[in-house]
Amino acid sequence: MKRTLLSMAIIFGTCAFAQEKKPDTAKTKNIEGITITKQVFKKQSDRFVYDVAASPVAKGNTTFDLLKQTPLLSSTDDKTLKIAGKNNALIYINGRKTNMDAESLVQFLKNTPAENIQKIEVITIPGSEYQVESSDGIINIILKKKMSDGLNGNMRFSNTQSKYNASQTSFSANYRKDKLGISANLNGGENIQAQRYTLRNGTVNTSNESTGDIDDPNKNIGGYLNIDYQLNDKSNLALSWNTWANKSYNSTVNLFNTIVTNGKTRYTWSKNKEDARSYNNSLNLNYELKTDSLGSKLNVNAAYLNYKRFQFTDNRTYKSNINGDVLDMSSQVFQDLPQIINNFSGMVDYIQKFKNDLTVSVGGNYNRTKTDNDSKNITYSFDPSKAPDSRPNHFIYDENIYGFYVTAEKKFSDKFSGKIGARYEITNSLGTSDNAPTDALKRIERNYNNILPYASFNYAINDKNNISYSFSSRMRRPSFWEINPVKNILTDDNYTQNNPFVKASSTYNQELTYMYKNSYFLILNHSYFKDAITQVPLQGYPESPNGDLGKNPVLRYIRTNFGDKQEMSAMVGVQRSFFKQYWTTNFNIGVQHNINNGSLDTDPTTGDRFKNKDGKYITYTNMVRSTSLLIQTNNTIRLDKKKTWFFGVNYFFVDKQQIELGLLKSLMSLDLSIKKVWNEWTFAVNANDILNTNIVKIEDFQENGNYNYIHQNRYNRNVMVSLTYNFGNQKVKKVRDIEGASDSIKSRTR
Repeated sequence: MKRTLLSMAIIFGTCAFAQEKKPDTAKTKNIEGITITKQVFKKQSDRFVYDVAASPVAKGNTTFDLLKQTPLLSSTDDKTLKIAGKNNALIYINGRKTNMDAESLVQFLKNTPAENIQKIEVITIPGSEYQVESSDGIINIILKKKMSDGLNGNMRFSNTQSKYNASQTSFSANYRKDKLGISANLNGGENIQAQRYTLRNGTVNTSNESTGDIDDPNKNIGGYLNIDYQLNDKSNLALSWNTWANKSYNSTVNLFNTIVTNGKTRYTWSKNKEDARSYNNSLNLNYELKTDSLGSKLNVNAAYLNYKRFQFTDNRTYKSNINGDVLDMSSQVFQDLPQIINNFSGMVDYIQKFKNDLTVSVGGNYNRTKTDNDSKNITYSFDPSKAPDSRPNHFIYDENIYGFYVTAEKKFSDKFSGKIGARYEITNSLGTSDNAPTDALKRIERNYNNILPYASFNYAINDKNNISYSFSSRMRRPSFWEINPVKNILTDDNYTQNNPFVKASSTYNQELTYMYKNSYFLILNHSYFKDAITQVPLQGYPESPNGDLGKNPVLRYIRTNFGDKQEMSAMVGVQRSFFKQYWTTNFNIGVQHNINNGSLDTDPTTGDRFKNKDGKYITYTNMVRSTSLLIQTNNTIRLDKKKTWFFGVNYFFVDKQQIELGLLKSLMSLDLSIKKVWNEWTFAVNANDILNTNIVKIEDFQENGNYNYIHQNRYNRNVMVSLTYNFGNQKVKKVRDIEGASDSIKSRTR
């Protein structure tokens, strides 16, 4: 259910506007033991640095709340973080990618006190040493380095009221004794993800409208265990285990369909039920060796990842009338869609530092992944003349990736520094299917190599002015679920179709940044996507390669490589604190220009082409340009001198813009919060999207007469109450976080 809806509303990943947040200047002085330094937000080499320890925002916040209030970062759904103009944000801790899956990571961030953080680094265009894809950026969280031994932790409870009620609890503990450090977390909760849909498509004479509700209950439990041991003064050994389990039983889709064909109107109900559960376990072993006093070091990682998802759906279609009465069942489709992913990964990095401010890094990685999809699809028609249609398909996908990189970073003077590098990646993959509908699907083999260059330069004109430029080339490989050739049914005539023929796309990113007084910034960005992976609608009467023509029009949302596109943006921002830091504000305004250039006329998995009522072939095209205004501001107001009461006001607005599925109408959200800090307790109330304006609406009109409309209400308006208690010795040194060798694979399981 989740993947169907995510792929139907793919645009959530495309409107990555700048919901950024705070940092600034203030005279250095001590207030209740907290030191406020002058430079809170600044540009350093290839990254932006937000000095959290010097900001009044951190007090009483969670790490996730703090990230949402960090310049250049945004979250529109309170689950994912994005960097302005980027499709995704990867989380690193102390320079290493976090070794946990996405849902566990969110809970970790929401239950880690922001007081433990020294600074946050935002890397908009990562260097060659980072394993990232497409236009992904990096958020690097630097924890405070406290030296005392002891135990500390926190307990947190939150309750959220939207259409349904949701609750979440978490317990975290950190222990350090001499050379041994242990960190653990256990969290769980339950919620019902609710959505209200209206889907409308067709032509003037033929149309299909589906309206109704989707409810997805979830029960989650997860956690992690990290053990770090210092072998001697130069070497460390660390073991990390992360686990997450999700149970989503009795997810339901209830859509009322109005179908107009050849002047005749008929009504049906689509009533789907899904039971799904998933498990994600990963184990990572890390060894680090410091080779000299300048900071040179060797890092070795080995990891194993096991991901399992079991999904069973019962899709039923009932006859109905204009009054919406549920009558006889007309068809039933059972789908059994299991997926098992096993991955072994290895990674070696060596960093050599020289006395002349030169740093050279070399390394390599290896990933071996096997994805097993043993799906079954049985269709029952209640027409006595039609026999059940059973279509099992066992699709196995094997992939091997070899990667090598080298970078050189040089500080030429106090003002000028530069960094160049390149990655060389080799990908060998093989997909096999034992019961594919076409011969082309039975064996899909791909072997390709890529050289991915990188360069960045930073020039500090003087103490007040800084300018930098970065260029990067990356690949975007399809997620494992995207290439599993199954369809996810929404209604009889409306479903999403995965595509094993999807190939990796290429992305070229450029960025020019200017900063003034570490408070004002201008960012110019250009991204070019070649063979962009996305989802587009094909609709009409399907004609198979043998000439058979469907009796009814259908709508297929097909995953494919949809031509090329460009994204250009210009953003101006200011981050300041006023009135002795009683008011901290971050305001950004920008313009984004999208150039789309894609077309599709054939379903790549079946070879079907689509005709209109007059028998003419139909091509879906999107060659539209659009320019959008982006506005975002985040404000924290301290209400008392003792820093115990805080009031927050956050707002964003995204103007309408052209995306792959059509014209995305404007989005807007106003969030308010109040927070009270009392000794080790923090009580907070957040009211999100209080105007109920963060609702997705997409319209698309084709020259051939086809139209497509999507209205999706995700019930973003909610009120959340949270209570957090911190206990123990707060001077505990955190366990060293390690980048898992399989982290680049994990992002592709979702």
